[in-house]
Amino acid sequence: MDLLAHLEAYVATADEASFSRAADRLGIAQPLLSRRIKTLEAHFGGSLFDRSRRQIATTELGLLLLPYARDVLDRAQRLRQVARSARRSRVCAVGVPADCAPAALARALRAGTEHGITLGMRELPPLERASGLADGSLGYALVREPPEGAAFRVPLGLASAPVPEGSGGGAARRTVHLEELRPRRGRAAGPVAPPPLLLLTEDQVPYFEERLYRAAARAGLPESRIRPAGPAATALAETLAGSALLLCTEPFARQHGAHWRPLADPALHRGYDVSAARGRDSAGAVPGWLATLLASAVDATPARRGGPGAGVGPEDARARLAARG
Repeated sequence: MDLLAHLEAYVATADEASFSRAADRLGIAQPLLSRRIKTLEAHFGGSLFDRSRRQIATTELGLLLLPYARDVLDRAQRLRQVARSARRSRVCAVGVPADCAPAALARALRAGTEHGITLGMRELPPLERASGLADGSLGYALVREPPEGAAFRVPLGLASAPVPEGSGGGAARRTVHLEELRPRRGRAAGPVAPPPLLLLTEDQVPYFEERLYRAAARAGLPESRIRPAGPAATALAETLAGSALLLCTEPFARQHGAHWRPLADPALHRGYDVSAARGRDSAGAVPGWLATLLASAVDATPARRGGPGAGVGPEDARARLAARG
């Protein structure tokens, strides 16, 4: 027996003093309501309604049990409300890179609370963020995309050992080309091999690695000069010691005291989209406030948008050529 459905029939009939009106109120057929009342009477071992009159009346047993029946239905309704509220307020996991700015993530958490969403930040590599959206374990994520088609872009550059004061560090913002990293002809070979170029986990993405290897080949750099970095702390230690160059963003380099110069090739910069899991909502849209705050956490800026030819310049042409190999 569905106790709640039978109690609803009992309470509705007591309120309406009519089987037909109670059935209309519940949206069920009158014979079904009558069967539920009879089943409930058999369960309690006594009549709940006096049917001998033209208008039915609640019996003494019916009047005695009525407050308890109402209490059960009220508690069931509150239970449903709590369950609905819990579903709406459950933590929504957000996949983010490991090098996000904590203050920006804190702003996103506070904004989520203001918008009625409890966000939970999860630091994950790029491929795991994409798979998390696909399998539904993430609600939203910062997803790596080629920079020319992404909503947000972050310049990448090369971090190296700190430059001593008074040794020409004023050229820190001068862009660097990969051609500058190849050994100079005619220079006497030194005892130390050229430093490797380390890739953080965030840049170990198939399309990006393919672009970087093609660009390195054009610049005359052997593929062996490029290698994936292990833990970020180890890569930073090698970089600060002067035994490696680290491909990273400027905030990441500055945070750890490294010297940084931006890469001249925009096709080797990072591109990001803020995406929602499939089925997250009917449109699959990401709230604008969330996209803006997550982009700021990786120091990304909106890509230039517009009609045909918008934002096309010399750098954009080089980026398209690099992307095509």
